[in-house]
Amino acid sequence: MFGSGSDSGQNHSGVGAGTVLMPTRFVWPYGGRRVLLSGSFTRWQDHITMSPMEGCPTVFQVVCNLTPGYHQYKFCVDGEWRHDEHQQFVSGSYGVVNTIFLPRESDGIPELFNSDVPARSNMDVDNDFLRLDAVPQISQAEIELSRQRISAFLSTHTAYELLPESGKVIALDVNLPVKQAFHILYEQGISVAPLWDFCKGQFVGVLTAMDFILILMELGNHGSNLTEEELETHTISAWKGGKIRINRQIDCNLNSYSRSLIHGGPYDSLKDLALRLLQNKVSTLPIIHSSSPDGSFPQLLHLATLSGILKCICRHFKHSSSSLPILQQPICSIPIGTWVPQIGEASGKPVAMLRRNASLGAALSLLVQAEVSSVPIVDDNDSLLDIYSRSDITALAKDRAYAQIHLDELSIHQAIQLGQDASSPFGLFNGQRCQMCLRSDPLHKVMERLAVPGARRLVIVEAGSKRVEGIVSVSDVFRFLLGC
Repeated sequence: MFGSGSDSGQNHSGVGAGTVLMPTRFVWPYGGRRVLLSGSFTRWQDHITMSPMEGCPTVFQVVCNLTPGYHQYKFCVDGEWRHDEHQQFVSGSYGVVNTIFLPRESDGIPELFNSDVPARSNMDVDNDFLRLDAVPQISQAEIELSRQRISAFLSTHTAYELLPESGKVIALDVNLPVKQAFHILYEQGISVAPLWDFCKGQFVGVLTAMDFILILMELGNHGSNLTEEELETHTISAWKGGKIRINRQIDCNLNSYSRSLIHGGPYDSLKDLALRLLQNKVSTLPIIHSSSPDGSFPQLLHLATLSGILKCICRHFKHSSSSLPILQQPICSIPIGTWVPQIGEASGKPVAMLRRNASLGAALSLLVQAEVSSVPIVDDNDSLLDIYSRSDITALAKDRAYAQIHLDELSIHQAIQLGQDASSPFGLFNGQRCQMCLRSDPLHKVMERLAVPGARRLVIVEAGSKRVEGIVSVSDVFRFLLGC
């Protein structure tokens, strides 16, 4: 009998020195009190004890050093021999067994959703090209199968899984002056805050970076410098009332913006939360709970985002990725994201981009009119330099810059400088704010990067030149995965 497995790996292949061995992780994610592993690599005689993962006692794992080639294996769970129905399996001399093929190192396949990869700069992209002709074409049936499994997972897990063990959520009173709210968001490093109405005893809305964009654009239309006095005269409540009129001026076809707070509860499924975020075109969903039947004394538990839900998907399918055939497909082979049209292609929705000398006013107008969360900043060859996002507007609270600028006179170059640390060695376009990927990157790699808090979109660039080829957002990923 072998001892408990560990990440250090043990030689269970029964081969001599000099043979190439490959560390291989085996996972049983379905619970149990005691789980053992046996297979062709132990001649079906020895049983290897698997250990529960730290922080996840229902998932057992062990790492074995195996020779390249074909192997069969099976799990003994609390004395009962079982196989993993979500992995490849066949019927053999030992009943139904799982199978695994380990290619040689030169043909290795990277582990999906690998959380152990070294940290890299956000401006770094993998320059190793995936041979697209080597990726098997996926059928519509396989796409639907992947969607069904993801949908089933999201439908059976609730918002409670998004709640951190500890943390804080900042809420603002609706009677707070806009100027003070502006400074609070900047000082706390956040771009969204739920709004509390003391008189009503409930949460009534959300203050976002887009609110400040619209405020600055509205004040700028008056033809005078932005002053602290003008912001001081508006409470958040008064601004929310005036926002309805502004939004109708932007789009006269809009029905009404006086809608109630869009929120979720801790028992709502992750699928319901994702659909609510997509359908209402909001980036954040407050998770609110009240133990009273009338909903009084509500508690704000968390701010749910699509990135947080995507992280749950990546974590759940990390060790059973073969059950989702779509994950290995390069993003250029599936209908996802917004792409710069190639020569001869029909133009769809254009990718909004700006030059570094464009005005801040032009950038804000583009963010509002194109209904996008960020705009890539490019040079004359359309190579990516930086990106300007809605959340960057809070940087104007630094040293009260909003009181000293004209939106049409300040360039994006200067606006980004206002929000950067003067001691930064990289200068303006330091690249630390940009999240990028390649058109050849598989979907699982894109999902990994979008699951990082704050990463709401990736700019698709050409390797080497970093010429912008498109944008894929976390919303794009969910629309594709959910088929909506």
